[in-house]
Amino acid sequence: MQLFFQITSLSFRLNLIVGLSLVTSVATADNFLKLSVSGVDESLQRNIVAHLGTLPDSEVQRRAFLFNVEENVSTALESMGYYHGEVEEKLIENEKGPWELKLAVSAGEPTKVQWVDINFSGEMLNDRAFEQWLSRVSIKPGDTLNHGHYSELKSQLVALALARGYFDGEFTQSRIQINRDLNTAQISLHFDSGQRYHFGQVSFDGHTLEPDILTKLIPFKENAAYSTRRVSSLNRQLLDTGYFANIKVIPQIDLVEDNQIPVKVELTPKASHSIEVGLGGDIGQSADETFDPRVRLTWRTPQINKYGHSQETSLEWSPDRPKFLTSYTIPLTHPLDDQLKIRLGLLRDKYGVTQIYEPKNRDFRNTGQLESTKYLLGLLRQQRLDNQWLMSYSLDAIREEYNQSDTDYFPSFYLAGINFSKTTRGDNSLDPKSGFRQIYSLDYADPYLGSETRLARLQAKFKWIDTFFDNHRIVARIDLAANIANENELAFIPPSLRYFAGGDQTVRGYGYQELGPYLDYIDTDGNTNREVIGGRYLMVGSVEYQYYLTPTWRLGTFIDAGNAFDNNQFEPVVSVGGGIHWISPIGPIKLDLGIGLKETDTIERSWRIHLTMGTEL
Repeated sequence: MQLFFQITSLSFRLNLIVGLSLVTSVATADNFLKLSVSGVDESLQRNIVAHLGTLPDSEVQRRAFLFNVEENVSTALESMGYYHGEVEEKLIENEKGPWELKLAVSAGEPTKVQWVDINFSGEMLNDRAFEQWLSRVSIKPGDTLNHGHYSELKSQLVALALARGYFDGEFTQSRIQINRDLNTAQISLHFDSGQRYHFGQVSFDGHTLEPDILTKLIPFKENAAYSTRRVSSLNRQLLDTGYFANIKVIPQIDLVEDNQIPVKVELTPKASHSIEVGLGGDIGQSADETFDPRVRLTWRTPQINKYGHSQETSLEWSPDRPKFLTSYTIPLTHPLDDQLKIRLGLLRDKYGVTQIYEPKNRDFRNTGQLESTKYLLGLLRQQRLDNQWLMSYSLDAIREEYNQSDTDYFPSFYLAGINFSKTTRGDNSLDPKSGFRQIYSLDYADPYLGSETRLARLQAKFKWIDTFFDNHRIVARIDLAANIANENELAFIPPSLRYFAGGDQTVRGYGYQELGPYLDYIDTDGNTNREVIGGRYLMVGSVEYQYYLTPTWRLGTFIDAGNAFDNNQFEPVVSVGGGIHWISPIGPIKLDLGIGLKETDTIERSWRIHLTMGTEL
């Protein structure tokens, strides 16, 4: 179980919610009237009650309410296409307590739409967005007339025209002709958009960056046709840079000149430095049942100089697992779509399980894990292609120190890699209703280029999300990976480059990276030892069903399966579980319990509590 509290910019807030009880006291006035409506369906009944308004709380209001009943009921019926309705009122004037008003309503025959005439003129005739809108119009001949739907149709058209830059648009005709004798209605909507406005010059205030950096973020050219979607895209691009705390993109419609709208962008830079502190721990029954505390310190500088350089440095401590990693980012041809990252790290980690055989118990006893110290220096260039694929190529220099089977290893590797990824989201929320992510990567090391041995690493990851019937969500993932190397030199491949399973990203219910192939060996004292050393291959998958109790709370249940393995040694491990998820303003926070269904030669049946935070795509 992992719990984190964060301190940002050297200040923090901790909220602990144990229970909440809210009692509201309202001074209740005497009830002056009770109302009941019969004779119509539920939708008409709700509309009638809405038109009648709030029930009276005085004698004066009661007289006014009763005086307007017939008119209000007729208006309610006509708004939904019933022009021949009748209402029978029965009023019971009680001496004590509220009066009772009973309305028996007969709606009569509904008015049907005979035809719908929608006519466009102006520059909107050349805008396909209005053709698409027209194809989705829901009012059609034969429908029961509904004035609410008619008003909504008008509002949609005006909103679309404004969003597309037709600020002079107006209705030249908008009417409904009713034939009460035939119970028919003819709808006419004629809209003249006038001219479409275009973007003028974009100006930026409140920053210290080179102007060219921000200019490259503008997703449209000067004199491009105006649309609010492009305005939102500019806002999103500026937000994604991470440079700014506040962003205001203001189209200055009052300063239009020559049909062009200037755009003013007001920016507030983020603090020069921010510090985030995380405290956490890992709890569960598996190979290691002890509590494993963690402390993490992250220092960020969002903007180092006028060229948009930034850095992020993290230092994490836990028993025997200190980690230091810093990343320096330099924008190249585009501040978001082309970046160079320089990485430097010192990382100590644990993998798998180590055990010793006890003849008295005729069983193996856990003694720890395979420990490794890794030194990293890397360069990575990341580019976004025109088809929205993200491509990166990298060169990493790695030196790793570890002891395996009572033998010390100090291999060095120079890995050249290339990676392609693409994420398609159904929406831009932190909890998307649908989406698909795919990642492919290849890394290669060769002894002719200074590496310990020849190694090719292939990886592919897929994640799919979809939502059915509003409240039912499916999340599925599969991870595949392989190390291609000489079998006699596998021990020289450092643990950080091997494959292990276990943890909230692979097989829940088991500890992080504790599953995988093992080997037995005799140590210098003559004892039989067993050590999980990781595998050449990885194959894990998961299917999770989630049900939304409310828009911000959901339940989940899952099945995970797979393992790391070597040639002809695939032994899948299965776990099941479930949990509760809160869709918080900073993304979903998931508290899941995973239970392992299978014992292995190194792990007994296990359970784990996983607390994770962040979007799933």
